[in-house]
Amino acid sequence: MFGVLASGRLVNTNVQQAAPNQFFFTLEHVEGIHHIVVFLTGQIPFAEGFGGSIYFGWAVGSDIAWQLLGYISNDKPSAIFKISKVRPTEVSISPFGGDTMETMGEVSAQNALLGISVEPLTMILQQTPADNTQPSTVEPFVDFTQKMLQNFVNYAGSFAINPAITPLSPNQTYIPSSVLERWYANFQHKLQMDPNFWKT
Repeated sequence: MFGVLASGRLVNTNVQQAAPNQFFFTLEHVEGIHHIVVFLTGQIPFAEGFGGSIYFGWAVGSDIAWQLLGYISNDKPSAIFKISKVRPTEVSISPFGGDTMETMGEVSAQNALLGISVEPLTMILQQTPADNTQPSTVEPFVDFTQKMLQNFVNYAGSFAINPAITPLSPNQTYIPSSVLERWYANFQHKLQMDPNFWKT
């Protein structure tokens, strides 16, 4: 029913059942994993109105601390999570406690668990995933770049002088503000067409 793909590794479909509605994967040598993809294999869908909350479990002493990453459902059959910075440090309330923990066994310091708890979507959608678990996207970079460019144009424009009012110094090089504005417009257009254009 479920599969996990860790960056740089083969697909893992070796899911284990901890309880009727709880499943888990063991992620070995987790320090080398930065992103994981959790997905439905397509063999068995969720029951109508249900989905799977995805939890990351990390050994804290003899216990396991769980952190909510997000969810998958029939309408969202896969999700990618950034786990390189997710290291829960406190044991908190999660579906994976008590008898469920005994089924999972012990987790070594270099391994982690990925838990999937099948729950009603109404409950899942009210939960808040951990910060820094969504993979980075281009949008923050584009937003930063646009703000930086706007700041530069505004800063450079604040030094503009009118030659009719202020005489030009022969020791200075001047750039017409229209050139700067045209460059800014061209850069904005290229950024909108391909946010990674600057890499070529």
